[in-house]
Amino acid sequence: MTKLSDLGFDPWFETHADAIRSEGQSVARVSAVDRNSCMIRNEQGEIPAELSGKFLFNVESPADLPCVGDWVAVQYHNDGALAIIHGLFPRRTFLRRKRAGTEVDYQMIAANIDIAFVVQSCHFDFNLARLNRYLVMAADGHVESIVVLAKTDLISGEELQEKLAAIREAGISARVIALSNLNGSGFEEFRQLLLPRGTYCLLGSSGVGKTTLINHLIGRDDFDTKAVSGTGEGTHTTTRRQLIVLDEGSMFIDTPGMRELGLLGASEGVNKGFEDITGLSRACRYADCSHTGESGCAVLAAIEAGELSEERYAGYLKLRKESEYHELSYLDKRKKERAFGRFIRTAKKDMKRWDG
Repeated sequence: MTKLSDLGFDPWFETHADAIRSEGQSVARVSAVDRNSCMIRNEQGEIPAELSGKFLFNVESPADLPCVGDWVAVQYHNDGALAIIHGLFPRRTFLRRKRAGTEVDYQMIAANIDIAFVVQSCHFDFNLARLNRYLVMAADGHVESIVVLAKTDLISGEELQEKLAAIREAGISARVIALSNLNGSGFEEFRQLLLPRGTYCLLGSSGVGKTTLINHLIGRDDFDTKAVSGTGEGTHTTTRRQLIVLDEGSMFIDTPGMRELGLLGASEGVNKGFEDITGLSRACRYADCSHTGESGCAVLAAIEAGELSEERYAGYLKLRKESEYHELSYLDKRKKERAFGRFIRTAKKDMKRWDG
């Protein structure tokens, strides 16, 4: 029988169990989320789950709701056929982004991930700016990231080397694996990274080959993919995030392609994602140097000396400004929400006094 430890419940999570789980409650892992409903996985398998009213009442932000990969405290009903979620364990690692559109809030992608594989196609999807965004998002959530260049069969060996060189020249130090789902090149190198009880996530645009890679790993076409388009890119879009347990015991979270990848409050992730610039900044004259015009700025000096590309520097500034701007908007929104909450509580107290 499957044990919780097989699903990744290790001593780090066990230390939080007493504070999260009440008497009569069990521990399970969220395996799928689809709008307001979800599935959990326990020792017996998967069952549907709902959030308790108290849990929903205490939620202050969408980021506080369970996402795929979370550990939760549950109570079973209907002879174990349904679970009610009462508590959420702290997240050791996470992936999140700014919600798509104009709303300034967090959207959780997945939690408690050991490695995020950022998948880019060698054909039409290859984009260093987008790759940097994914790497920053992973770094912000303390997730190790590995770049996967897929569909190497669509380009020549010389073109592949050019793309690998472009990644290094852009200052990206993450490990890179080049593979082809068609001819199997690089697949064994990829598989050797997967450990039993480890949780992995596939990130990337629609059609880069994430779902095909999952099918390759499980050895059968359990997940549908559509025909390759005239551009050479796949057209399948995964419709929901879900945790998939492989036969050898490792776990994968497949995610839908993200058209928008806005950053919110990811200053730490930006610094980790641009370690070359962060390293240079230690030699700046001023500790709070903004690297935009101060005298004695080591970053600007490196650009002038040709040691840092202007494109890399511009990407760093853009992501930093975007993250800071959205964070200010988010903090202002939360401030207004708290003020409104205080107003409602005061009004309710006054109403009770009047009724009395």
